[in-house]
Amino acid sequence: MVDRGEFFRQVTLRICSSLQIDVALSRAFEYLQGFLPLDEMFLDILDADLGADRRIATVVRGVTLPPKPIIPLPDGIWAWIAEKRTPFIMDVTDQHARALGHLVKLEGNSDLVVPLRIEENRIGHLVLRVYGEGRYTSEHTDLLAFVAEPFAIALANALAHESVVTFRDILLDDNRFLKKELLSRAGDEIIGGNSGLRNVMEMAGQVAPLGNTVLLLGETGTGKELIANAIHAMSPRKDGPFIKVNCGAIPESLIDSELFGHEKGAFTGAVMERRGRFERSSGGTIFLDEVGELPLQAQVRLLRVLQNREIERVGGNKTISVDIRVIVATHRNLESMVSEHRFREDLWFRLNVYPIIVPPLRQRRDDVPALTRHFVAGKSRELGIAIPPAIAPGALDRLMNYDWPGNVRELENLVERELIRYQGGQLRFDALLAAGRDGDAAPLPQEGSLQQTVQLDEVICRHICETLKVTEGKIHGPGGAAELLGIKANTLRARMDKLGIRYGRQKG
Repeated sequence: MVDRGEFFRQVTLRICSSLQIDVALSRAFEYLQGFLPLDEMFLDILDADLGADRRIATVVRGVTLPPKPIIPLPDGIWAWIAEKRTPFIMDVTDQHARALGHLVKLEGNSDLVVPLRIEENRIGHLVLRVYGEGRYTSEHTDLLAFVAEPFAIALANALAHESVVTFRDILLDDNRFLKKELLSRAGDEIIGGNSGLRNVMEMAGQVAPLGNTVLLLGETGTGKELIANAIHAMSPRKDGPFIKVNCGAIPESLIDSELFGHEKGAFTGAVMERRGRFERSSGGTIFLDEVGELPLQAQVRLLRVLQNREIERVGGNKTISVDIRVIVATHRNLESMVSEHRFREDLWFRLNVYPIIVPPLRQRRDDVPALTRHFVAGKSRELGIAIPPAIAPGALDRLMNYDWPGNVRELENLVERELIRYQGGQLRFDALLAAGRDGDAAPLPQEGSLQQTVQLDEVICRHICETLKVTEGKIHGPGGAAELLGIKANTLRARMDKLGIRYGRQKG
């Protein structure tokens, strides 16, 4: 004979022991096994928005499993379940039970269903399953009716906790994104907007207030993200988020989840629903960089966003409207990719309504001095250099005459490298010569002139001295300066003698 008072107390202690509902259900499962046949146990909610049964916790023979997919319910079955108020055994002789049994794979098993209510409001149900037919009796239903209330309370608490956590994560998520984007936006500046980029900025100013999709074309490192940011800043959406997505940096297996989000249980590891980048961008602008890297399946979904401003999360079937502006960028030739069947033609036509071509740095050399000064000032602050160094006479000419295959990004990296090596004096940007690019650099004094020889000797001398500092004066052998410089030790010594560099191991 079961002591129902003790039974109620023990079940309540276990099912209310954790806000992690799968943990609490597992503990209750272990206890209930001592009182009735039990192989599996589920906790479901009736989702009125979806018209479906949504499983939020599953325990199979004591092991917690990820929730199974949502089960859509026909209207007749929905009404039949909603009317049930007391525990019942799924009897395949009932037409509704037969239809539902097919959906939940009841065949060959016995199910005992416990409706869960809070103040007369049906919130879900507990399902107990044992393998084999006809295994449950009215005694079992009476016993479970006794603990329906603690299960209902536990389910309600878990749902409330899930909502709080979800909304907290949404707020934190939005806060992180907005802070990141606002901080980057605050430091952004369009250098060359009145010179080399004048045409680009005029086109950006024309399209910014309109809200239509914009395609930015240009080589890597030309500053397409800055142009996208400027379009957003000049648009009516300027107070909304500006979310950047590098399509080439996201693994193909994760691209749909990152862009469109996923529902809880959509795949292994999806322990709660997650909003994608499109939902995060609502009310603002999403910038899809390197859009040519999107896999074909993601291109299909992007086309739907552009046409209808609607998305569906992975694992969901509910349409979500998004109020966004889309700006895309690529360094690839999308038209050629279309002919090679690597990019959808209908998506190409949709994107190519208002293309803006961002010219490479070699086509706007007059912007190089202003960009260089801008990067020297900014990188000096980052590196803690109180007073930005001056730029040596002639250095800007050399920079302007270099072809910059890496565009603005390469110039920025060169400035940062020069400041890291800075030990006083003026910035000469001799790294262009040290890298073996003197053929591409600005015209230097005529070949064979004394001035050229002195400049080259200074560069070589400085480079050797810096290498010797690293090796603490060691010239030959493993880790020596000759090995690091890729020359023979005797050749290095001869060069040092010519330049007047003293050598010998440093003593500590």
